[in-house]
Amino acid sequence: MKIRYTIFTVGVLAISMLHSVSAQDLNLSNKIKRIELSVHKTMAAFQVPGIAVAIIKDDEVVLSKGFGVLKQGSEERVNADTLFGIASNTKAMTSALLASLVDEGKLTWKTKVIDIIPEFQLPDAYVTREFTIIDLLSHNSGLGLGAGDLMIWPETTHTNQDIIKGLKYLPQVSSFRSEFAYDNLMYVIAGEVIAKLTGKPWQEVIQTRIFDPLGMKNTRAKFSLIPVTNKNVARAHVPLEGELHVVGGNFLEKFSSAGSVASSVNDMSLWLKAQLNHGEYGVGGDKALRLFSAQQSREMWQARTLLKVSQAITEQDKTHFNAYALGWFVKDYHGVKVVRHTGGILGMVSKVVMVPEKNLAMVILTNQQSGFAFNALSQQILHEYLELPAKDWVEHYAALQQKNNAQKKAHLVKEASVVDKNSTPSLPLANYAQSYVDNWYGEIAISLVSENLVMRFAHTPALHGTLEHYQHNTFIVRWDDRTLEADAYVNFNLNTDGSINYATMKAVSKATDFSFDFHDLKLQPKK
Repeated sequence: MKIRYTIFTVGVLAISMLHSVSAQDLNLSNKIKRIELSVHKTMAAFQVPGIAVAIIKDDEVVLSKGFGVLKQGSEERVNADTLFGIASNTKAMTSALLASLVDEGKLTWKTKVIDIIPEFQLPDAYVTREFTIIDLLSHNSGLGLGAGDLMIWPETTHTNQDIIKGLKYLPQVSSFRSEFAYDNLMYVIAGEVIAKLTGKPWQEVIQTRIFDPLGMKNTRAKFSLIPVTNKNVARAHVPLEGELHVVGGNFLEKFSSAGSVASSVNDMSLWLKAQLNHGEYGVGGDKALRLFSAQQSREMWQARTLLKVSQAITEQDKTHFNAYALGWFVKDYHGVKVVRHTGGILGMVSKVVMVPEKNLAMVILTNQQSGFAFNALSQQILHEYLELPAKDWVEHYAALQQKNNAQKKAHLVKEASVVDKNSTPSLPLANYAQSYVDNWYGEIAISLVSENLVMRFAHTPALHGTLEHYQHNTFIVRWDDRTLEADAYVNFNLNTDGSINYATMKAVSKATDFSFDFHDLKLQPKK
């Protein structure tokens, strides 16, 4: 009787387990179906030709798939190995390289930057002296949002040494370590620190310390390193007046350690597994290999520079803190810690999200520049796996986009309403046609061509356009490449004798990418 009971019990347990496994499989299948449906809705709603998505749960890749096409109008499909520019998602990799050097004792997080790069100099001598490796990665320098990015964007002839020389001339807009202001140049400097300590270029170090160990076979540190035989590379798209335009092609080559990596969702899955495992990869257990120690993983996910959290966000998302760590943003969301980052280049954006305590990660790569698209998709995935109330996130972000576009148009209409249309320039056009110099950027020329003023940035071929009179001594430069969406005011300040003292610039639209930091320029006539 006892034997019969045991056999019966085992049988019942086996059947129960089969039912449980079947239910789990069905639940996962339904999740994936809803997520894939959301991908298709996202592509349609936001005009995205191609998206690749990967999801990692409990150390397993439960989805790694491409959707749509590499290029609008082509038949070449996006797949899980398609390369995209991941832009600022490179920053976490640069941070991880520094973490590995900390593990090796080659520096500490509190090492002063000038101890490694003596020529490093910021506008304030105290800040220069006290600036540490943590500060390089925390966006707390006191410089403004995107300060100096015109030295690396759009494609430029500036070198990293030019960047180091130009830093001291950038305007300081807040106190050191007091405010968050996203800063790409500090991550470029971080790459120089890595090169100094290893004796090898950053792109070689990231290949040997991250890509090769993890088996990220298709990933490259920059676009020019992608083999010409690899045609599975997404093209970037910019929507203008309802139509998509293919743009770019070099995935922020000059951003280097701040944002030049090209990768796929298959390869990024390997990177995210190592992140969730606190640097561990390989066979596991005592034989596991490491990119960096668990201690350094904690350091990189530790909040460093606080960001504001509104009451509305606290009520909506149960978010009580939001901060930048080292190469990652961190916040709480409905009771769990979320580690995340985004990346954006002209015509291409991406997003990485991890929920460590749920052993969950995702990567979303797109070949269009809509942040609304990757936000809709990442929210759908988060809510599926956190089992939060269902919501149509595509509809939510489509409404936000519509509202945002209306606000941008209203702003431009308001600006135009106060223009003195009867005003004329104070000087003959020929007087504005001079060579100008900015201390950190370099030379910018304005010439008179067929009765039109033409502006040309010496180190940035794409920044070439015609000056259109706006009012008084203010013009608007309309760039020849309309996909830049970065037209800017150019205002001339005159001396008492009527000669030009200097000129300043400012983006016309609030929607212009912050890396067009025209407002940091002070153009003085070249002597």
